[in-house]
Amino acid sequence: MSNNKYTIQEFLDHDSETFSYVVYCNVTKKAAVIDPVLDFDYKSGRTSEVSVNKIADYIDANKLTLEWALETHAHADHISGAPFFKQRYNAKIGIGKCITKVQDTFKALFNLEKEFLPNGAQFDQLFNDGDVISLGELSFSVMHTPGHTPADLVYVLENDAMFVGDTIFMPDVGTARCDFPGGSASELFDSIQLLLSKPDDTLIYVCHDYPTEGRSHRCSVSVKEQKEQNKHVHNGISKAEFIDMRETRDKGLAMPRLILPSIQLNIRAGEAPPEEENGTRYLKIPLNQL
Repeated sequence: MSNNKYTIQEFLDHDSETFSYVVYCNVTKKAAVIDPVLDFDYKSGRTSEVSVNKIADYIDANKLTLEWALETHAHADHISGAPFFKQRYNAKIGIGKCITKVQDTFKALFNLEKEFLPNGAQFDQLFNDGDVISLGELSFSVMHTPGHTPADLVYVLENDAMFVGDTIFMPDVGTARCDFPGGSASELFDSIQLLLSKPDDTLIYVCHDYPTEGRSHRCSVSVKEQKEQNKHVHNGISKAEFIDMRETRDKGLAMPRLILPSIQLNIRAGEAPPEEENGTRYLKIPLNQL
């Protein structure tokens, strides 16, 4: 999507069905990447850079200056590719300040090393609700949208477009689960109402799409379409009805395939744990905990 002010280019990781985005100012060519994905083969424990290199090729081809790698939250279904962009372009990694709550929870669950401090210092910038991020002649305003996790953020671009992470999905898919530690169906409903209070023509850019039969992947949808058609939160659905639906549905959901490696890395801003005495880095699998 492009207009006279900015360009938005989406990239779909088919393995995790994750959308990443490059957003840039058409005048200054200053850019941000949102929710980039590092490829991970669970069976071998190997990472690769196919997805991030596709994004890097686009950045280089358009002669962009990448300033930010922005995370909407600590993802449970893919590993963040943000460190790649920090190393290659010196981009700053940003996330919501409530990541410290997520770090504290999962430091205890995984019994992480004492040197890992749940203070958010692994990231370059922790955002508060209402913060503004400048990007050339553009600006993002930051909205704290807890519910899926305590730390979820939405980045609102020029009051035209919102990058919503997992706060809401396409209308035929509905909304995200709230049963992860610190999640809340009540808070998610309130967060979604903030999004749906925006003008009808505001575009919502999702982090994931799981197409139902008969359609292909979509990355964006208008506020108007969500209000009229979202199967979980369309006009007329009460908060009590939503909470009952969401909590009942969540009880039957399996854990995401990559939650154990993803969370351990993503609370570290995508970096691997420190090497152990033999020079190898390890991820943990807590038994009978999730």
